[in-house]
Amino acid sequence: MTGFSLSPEAAEPRLQVARHSLELLRTVPALAPRYEGRPEPRTLDDLAALAPLVKDDLNVALAHLEPKAEQGATWLFQSGGSTGAPKVGYAPTGFYMSGVHAHWQPLDRADVFVNAWGAGRMWGAHFLVAALADLSECQVIALGSVTREEYADWLAFFVDRKVTAIGGTPSVLRMWFAEARAAGLSLPALRKVLWLGEAWQPQLADDMAVVAPRARRWGMFGSTETWVVGTNTPDCPADTFHPLPEQLVHVGEDDLLDFTTLDPRMLNPVLRYRTGDAGRLVACPCGRPGRAMQVLGRRDSVVQVRGLGLHVDQVIARVEREQGVSRAQILITEDRGRATGVDVLLLTDQGAAVDTERLRKDLLSATFTLSTAFQHDPESVRVRRVDALISNERTGKTAGFVVREES
Repeated sequence: MTGFSLSPEAAEPRLQVARHSLELLRTVPALAPRYEGRPEPRTLDDLAALAPLVKDDLNVALAHLEPKAEQGATWLFQSGGSTGAPKVGYAPTGFYMSGVHAHWQPLDRADVFVNAWGAGRMWGAHFLVAALADLSECQVIALGSVTREEYADWLAFFVDRKVTAIGGTPSVLRMWFAEARAAGLSLPALRKVLWLGEAWQPQLADDMAVVAPRARRWGMFGSTETWVVGTNTPDCPADTFHPLPEQLVHVGEDDLLDFTTLDPRMLNPVLRYRTGDAGRLVACPCGRPGRAMQVLGRRDSVVQVRGLGLHVDQVIARVEREQGVSRAQILITEDRGRATGVDVLLLTDQGAAVDTERLRKDLLSATFTLSTAFQHDPESVRVRRVDALISNERTGKTAGFVVREES
């Protein structure tokens, strides 16, 4: 399916919020020219005719508007920072989670929930999910980030406290479940795994099946610009989310998704905002009526290497099919903007024998960008095993690729 997640009958009576967002964006000098001659959106066709926003556009708008909540505090959060400069998003106390909780209730009063998203440092997920837990009236262990040496003690504490739910980015959750599996520990009371911030990882499901075989995943999709757009349940595919009624999803050119808020409380003027994700509108196998959003992956995972586009996701998918490789990441080293080397970093299963030199040669022969860009210095493309991938210390997220400037 293409088009919008809501029918004209459901969406158009609520487009006054989109008109207000347009009114605000027209006051931003750098953005006003793109909306000249465009009518106020009263139909979905009018909305689709407006130019989409991207992260840099919205950052310019927010710097000019400096929105404030009508009641309570206005929270400032960062997004990005894994592969680009962080950007600022705004939210009122509560982070719109009352609307999420009305339609999605993975936690209840009987749960003991570990909030394992990183706290502080201007990243929103820890506090957002804390608001959900508050509405759910469950017990909460506000954990945040821990060092590798602390995992065993904390896991023992989880068993002792009969933890029933845990939440975090898939990168962080993978560490918890992998450590438990390696140590031969189980979490017999765990039933629910909440996630937000990255795509679900199949390897995580493998570890969950051993450590907590009765646990099932509950996912959210969103950003600190849009906040939570949609949710899924254990009956939905991991890449498919049901948009909230106040979030209007549109599939545009090249399958790029854009989002328009229908929530009059939203502080960010989200009007055809593109996160960089591609997707389509589908009927979810869970049987819930209405259009669901299937996320196909990011379109901004193509990075320029010596003037050629390297499809990061394709390379990582190829490497992670290799027996014994659990996760992979691409590290691009640059000198004044020119790539001097590409390292493919591998996390491997304990005791796995991975022939990194064979894999390097396979990648060079099968990947046009690598073979062409490094035809005179193929030794600058390396494949190596590491103990840990490079993560954003603030968010705990692990990007598919990282760019570093040579010192």
